[in-house]
Amino acid sequence: MSLTNAKPVAFIATTRPAEATKFYRDVLGLRLIEETGFAIVFDAFGVMLRVQKAPEVHPPTYTSFGFEVKDLDACVKSLIGKGVSVLKPEGMDLDANGVWTAPTGTRVFWFYDPEGHVLSLSQ
Repeated sequence: MSLTNAKPVAFIATTRPAEATKFYRDVLGLRLIEETGFAIVFDAFGVMLRVQKAPEVHPPTYTSFGFEVKDLDACVKSLIGKGVSVLKPEGMDLDANGVWTAPTGTRVFWFYDPEGHVLSLSQ
């Protein structure tokens, strides 16, 4: 058996489905595919993102899901304008908007979803 032709599916959990729906649909702009008693399903630009409905969630402190974007500055400005909660890791050299530049030149911006999952944008 090989997973060569398999499609990826990403999972995040929430205890607050209404807030998660508004965030992923209205703030991030993901297309809502369906909502069931078990999950809210989004098209994350070709990847299925299943936001599982759970009675309890313990988000990890590391990035759960990320997006590679073409214009990081514009995306950061838009998300900040929509009120996202920005993560500013201590000890990292961040610019005024909370963007870190890796030694490779990749730029990364971290923020939280309503449940506290760390999400990222990179360019």
